[in-house]
Amino acid sequence: MLKFLIRRFWYGLWVLFGVVTVVFFLFTVLPGDPARMMLGQRADISSVEAIQRELGLDRPVHQQYLHYLNDISPLSVHRHSARESLIFLDPETYSYSRLATIGEYTMVLKKPYLRRSYQSDRGVMDILWTAFPNTLLLAALSIVFAMLLGIALGTYIALKRKPWLSRGTLVFSVLGMSLPSFFAAIIIAWIFAYLLGDITGLSMTGSLWEVDDFGRGEYIAWQNIILPAITLGIRPLAIVTELTRSSLNHVMAQDFIRTARAKGLSEFRVITRHALKNALNPVITAVSGWFASLMAGAVFVEYVFDWKGIGVVIVEALEYYDFPVLMGAVLLISVMLVLINIVVDMVYAVLDPRVRLSG
Repeated sequence: MLKFLIRRFWYGLWVLFGVVTVVFFLFTVLPGDPARMMLGQRADISSVEAIQRELGLDRPVHQQYLHYLNDISPLSVHRHSARESLIFLDPETYSYSRLATIGEYTMVLKKPYLRRSYQSDRGVMDILWTAFPNTLLLAALSIVFAMLLGIALGTYIALKRKPWLSRGTLVFSVLGMSLPSFFAAIIIAWIFAYLLGDITGLSMTGSLWEVDDFGRGEYIAWQNIILPAITLGIRPLAIVTELTRSSLNHVMAQDFIRTARAKGLSEFRVITRHALKNALNPVITAVSGWFASLMAGAVFVEYVFDWKGIGVVIVEALEYYDFPVLMGAVLLISVMLVLINIVVDMVYAVLDPRVRLSG
């Protein structure tokens, strides 16, 4: 197990290195001067040059790239004799621990530093960690909704063996996959929050935390997550339903199912302990990919419902060309994708003994 985890984490680091490289050079070639964005278009030349020196934008691109890798790495090396290269390691702005000093170079242990927003001057890490729990909660509830309902529907349809149910599931899967999230969000908000708002009591917009109208502070508004979670869960629901149906039909025709029935096991135990457990591998694969994509693809849904998550942060950063926030958001989503894939590989071995982590 340990060897498997080390190998997977090593592969994951290479994936993250590729993501960081592509994202850095992509945003480097985009138009826009961060110094003028921070100071305004009427800023004088000396102020612009001072900001560019502070941000390191006056250096060649390859040096900016190496400095960015140094910033986001937990282990980084810095010249302690050059104050400007250690500006982010000021104890008043960032905590770190010195590990070793060789000559004028010092190796430090720190949290990954994602730099600061061009617009608000807040730390990118603080911005992302403020919005990340909302996106994580929304994606988790959406995927749980899709899994529970999809597995139940797929199992029911597979066991009933009705041709019209199978065809209906296929049509539902195609429609669910082809329905864009932003269009589904608008339609669902219009129907259930506008037309049927008096019946459902749901609002078209709102986040997890709301401010009380009578001045009693913030409170958690759980009803605001219902429509975004359903909207975000429609597409994975369609896939999980169809995968469960087709996979369970295949498993139910296997010899070990007939053997389990011949031993006198009840039909419920045959399905839950043998058939369904072996039929869930493709479902787990789809769910893992969809959960990661929901983390990244919740932008439109969050924006339509004004759910204060990573999606809203990305949209606002794109609007103002806030490159550090965008790069930090992409990196955070990439880390989540790598971790989810590692967890899914471990779940495979639990569900199917034929899978060996050392293979």
